[in-house]
Amino acid sequence: MTITKYCLVVVMAFVFLSCSNDAEVVEEEIVQEEEVIEEEVVETPEPEEEVVVDEEQVEGVDFFLPNIDLSNWKVTLPIGSPDEVEPPEIIDYATDERLIPYMYNDSTDGSLVFYTTPGTSTANSSYSRTELREQMVPGSNSTNWTFTEGGRMKGTLSVPEITTDLSGDFHRTLVMQIHGRLTNEQRDLIGEDDNNAPPMLKIYWQKGKVRVLTKKLKNLDATDEEILHTDAWEDNEGHTFSEDIGTNTFELEIIASDGRLEIILNETDSVVYEDIHMQKWSVFENYFKAGNYLQTLDVGASAKVKYYELEVTH
Repeated sequence: MTITKYCLVVVMAFVFLSCSNDAEVVEEEIVQEEEVIEEEVVETPEPEEEVVVDEEQVEGVDFFLPNIDLSNWKVTLPIGSPDEVEPPEIIDYATDERLIPYMYNDSTDGSLVFYTTPGTSTANSSYSRTELREQMVPGSNSTNWTFTEGGRMKGTLSVPEITTDLSGDFHRTLVMQIHGRLTNEQRDLIGEDDNNAPPMLKIYWQKGKVRVLTKKLKNLDATDEEILHTDAWEDNEGHTFSEDIGTNTFELEIIASDGRLEIILNETDSVVYEDIHMQKWSVFENYFKAGNYLQTLDVGASAKVKYYELEVTH
C-alpha cells in the first residue's frame, strides 16, 4: 500500500506539473496573440493632402492688357511719309505689320508700348514720333474742341527706356500735348496752306522729371487775325515738377476749360495757367495727343513710352 500510494502521488504530481506547464504555454500564446492583434489594430495615419491655392490672374492666365480704347485715336509712325493708321484699322494694331514694331502690347505689365527712333517726321517738325492724335469723329481731323467747350485727358504711363546723348544726358520725349488747329475759314483768312496752329501745351519726360510748356502771346495787343499766326506765339518759361519720376509709373491729368488750363501729376501736385494768354487762346480749335515724340536726331537714339490707361472726356 505504501508503494502504491507513493506511485500514485508521483503520477499525480507529474500530471499537475504537465497541466501547469500547458496552461502557461496556452496563456503565453494567448498573450502573444493579443499583442499581435493589438499591433494589427494600430493604423498608420495617411499624410495630409496638400492644398494648392491658385494665384489670382487678371485678363487671362498669363497675360495683361492695357485699359485703352483706341476708337477715337489715330497714330502717326516714324516711317513712310509718315504713315498714319486711323480707326477702325488701329483697333487691330496687334496684328498690323506696320504697327507691330512701333506700337504693341507688353503683356507682362498690361501696357501699350510706343517705340520710336529718328526717322520720318511730319511737315511741321524735324523729329519723329509714334504718337496718338485725338479724333472726336473717328477717321476725321475736322471735328475738334475749344477751351470754352473744355476737355480732359488722363493717363497712367512710364518711360522705361530712353537713350542718352554724347554728354551722357538722357534724351527727352513729349508724352502729352494739346495741339491747336485752324478752322478752314481761319486758314483761308491768313493765307496758310494747312490747318496747323501752335501746340498750346507740351508735356515732356525730361531728365527723369515731368516738364510742362505752354504758349504765350508775344504781343498782347495783337489783332484777332495776327493771333492766328504761329509766329505770334512763343513758349513760356515752363514748369518742372519737383517729383523725380525716373522710369517709374506716373499719372498725368490735363483739364482745359474756358481761359484756364491745369496739369496734375500723381493727383497731388498741379500747375494752373489762368491768364490773358489762355483767354486769347480760345480762338483756336484743339485736339489731344499722347505717345512718344522723341526730341532728338541723334543716330541710334530711341525711346519707349508705356501707357497703361488713357481716357478723354469732353
